[in-house]
Amino acid sequence: MQNYYREFEKQIENIKNEICDNGKKPGLLMHACCCPCSSHCIELLEEIFSITVYFYNPNIDEKEEYEKRYNEFLRFRDEADFAGGISIVREEFDPSPFYEIARGREMLPERGARCYDCYLLRMRRSAQYAAENGFDYFTTTLSISPYKNADWINEIGMKLENELRESFGDKVPQFLFSDFKKKNGYKRSVELSKEYGLYRQNYCGCRYSKPVTEDIQNLDL
Repeated sequence: MQNYYREFEKQIENIKNEICDNGKKPGLLMHACCCPCSSHCIELLEEIFSITVYFYNPNIDEKEEYEKRYNEFLRFRDEADFAGGISIVREEFDPSPFYEIARGREMLPERGARCYDCYLLRMRRSAQYAAENGFDYFTTTLSISPYKNADWINEIGMKLENELRESFGDKVPQFLFSDFKKKNGYKRSVELSKEYGLYRQNYCGCRYSKPVTEDIQNLDL
C-alpha cells in the first residue's frame, strides 16, 4: 500500500527548495468540506503556499447547513492569525449534482461506491477550477477525517491531474498528495476546533449519512 503522507512530505520538501530558489509561494486551491477539517490543513500549509479555500459541497442537502459551514470559514479567517492570509471561494448551494450521482444508490452503506463518486464529484470541480484559474497545486481536506478513504482520495487526485493534462496540456496544477490525519493531524483539528469554538457537525452533510451518525457526537466525517 502506498504511503501517501510520505509522498506529501517529498512534495513539500521539493516545494520548499523551489521557494528558496525563486522566493515565491506557489498557489494552492484547497477544496474544503468544513472549517474544522480545514483548520489544521491551513495551519500546516500556510507558510508554504498561497492558499485559496474552495467551498464546493453539493452533498450538503440543507441550505442552512451549507451557509453555517461556510460562515465558520469567514469567522476563522478573522480570528486565527495563521489563517488571515487565505482567500475563500464559495460555490452557490446546489445539491442537484450530488443527487444525480446518488440516484439508485441511496441505500448503499457509508464509505461505499456512492461516497467514492461524491469525492470524485467535488474533487473534479476543484481540479477544473484550479486549472482554469492558474493555480500551481490543488488538494482536498477530506483525507483528514478518519472516516474517509485516503487511498481513494489520492487515487482520484492523480486521475484528475491526468485528466487536466488531456484538456489543458502540460501546464496544469499538480495534485498535492494528502493524508492529513497522519502525525496527529486529526487530533490537532479537534484542538483547533475547541480553541476557536468551531461548529463541528456530526455527519458529512448528505441526507443518507444522517441515520447512520445521528447518535454520534462531535465527529467530523
